[in-house]
Amino acid sequence: MNYQETLNWMFQQLPMFQKIGVAAFEKDLTNTIEFSKYLNHPETKFKSIHIGGTNGKGSTSSLIASVLQEAGYKVGLYTSPHLKDFRERIRINGEDISEEFVVNFIEQNKSFLENHHLSFFEMTVGMAFQYFADEKVDVAIIEVGLGGRLDSTNIISPLISVITNIGWDHMNLLGNTLEEIAFEKAGIIKNNTPIVIGEFTDETKSVFDQVANSKEATIYYASLNDSIPNLNSDLKGNYQNHNKKTAYQALLLLKEYFNISETNIENGFLNVAKNTGLKGRWTILSEKPLIVADTAHNKNGLELVMQQVNEQKFDHLFVVFGVVNDKDIDSILPFLPKNATYFVSKPDVPRGLDGEILKNILKESGFNVQVFDSIPLALEHAKTVASPNGMIYIGGSTFVVAEVV
Repeated sequence: MNYQETLNWMFQQLPMFQKIGVAAFEKDLTNTIEFSKYLNHPETKFKSIHIGGTNGKGSTSSLIASVLQEAGYKVGLYTSPHLKDFRERIRINGEDISEEFVVNFIEQNKSFLENHHLSFFEMTVGMAFQYFADEKVDVAIIEVGLGGRLDSTNIISPLISVITNIGWDHMNLLGNTLEEIAFEKAGIIKNNTPIVIGEFTDETKSVFDQVANSKEATIYYASLNDSIPNLNSDLKGNYQNHNKKTAYQALLLLKEYFNISETNIENGFLNVAKNTGLKGRWTILSEKPLIVADTAHNKNGLELVMQQVNEQKFDHLFVVFGVVNDKDIDSILPFLPKNATYFVSKPDVPRGLDGEILKNILKESGFNVQVFDSIPLALEHAKTVASPNGMIYIGGSTFVVAEVV
């Protein structure tokens, strides 16, 4: 198989949460453990850092990776989902994994993958671990895919673990209370391994403290560390202030293992997109009109990003918007500005919510809405009607941003 045929096989034959949702979620780590054993435990052959949480995992992972690159290290970065190309999920010093490695890995392990019915995510995690081991990275930053306790990445023994925050997302899988969700996320806390917590509430802090205490893991609350400076970064979303603080606290602990200077941290924060290839976080596509794309897609994320939208100066706001069909739309409606024109469409994935359904939901709540056949068509129309002093916001789903960035 060539690269595209290999991707088609991965995407179509096996369930993938990114495309089909709940049906792809694995309930235990059995397959991952068996695959690791089959591959001769590649995750034990490099140092790692584990990043979980509801929002900010990708940004925090990329901030830390960028700093370590500035310090001269060979840094693996595993994140999900991807925007354009599957290979974005697995990078070393900002360079995507090669098409050749993807093809060869699947070809060499295809019998095992088929016989053991591995999910898309399980095989991808194994691929990432094998690639980082083969390439002899100095360290790999590993982002949790979903949850934590039962996530396929949770077989690593990291130098430190990080939980950015806890919010309302994937309740059908992780729990219906913040405490339940926090317990699943806290599953990445390891015995005698430092854990950094970014943001917390009274409910989640009690869970973190209890789990950390049971694992004899020293816990650090980044938001309580008043000595952390607010450094400039090329990640311009206001919400990045939380992620920067979390990353900085993690880097203070990582100085025990790596030679990291304050200059490395400053330069790393300033060059995240350049060093790691991160996209879709308050990404400015145009100045006149101001066009911004952001992957925020749940209640907590959209609340923060919409606050920043409202801080901008514009004569009218146009919102190019789409969501997936398992999205709790009622939870995000209060954060969507009513004084805007919405151009909606179904994201180009099987999980995408039909544009007509989304239009009707928004109209019932008093929004001004038009529906389009695709996200790109919606954006093109927005560009034709927005004045140079207008603003176009693109979001609602990672898949919406993927179609325009």
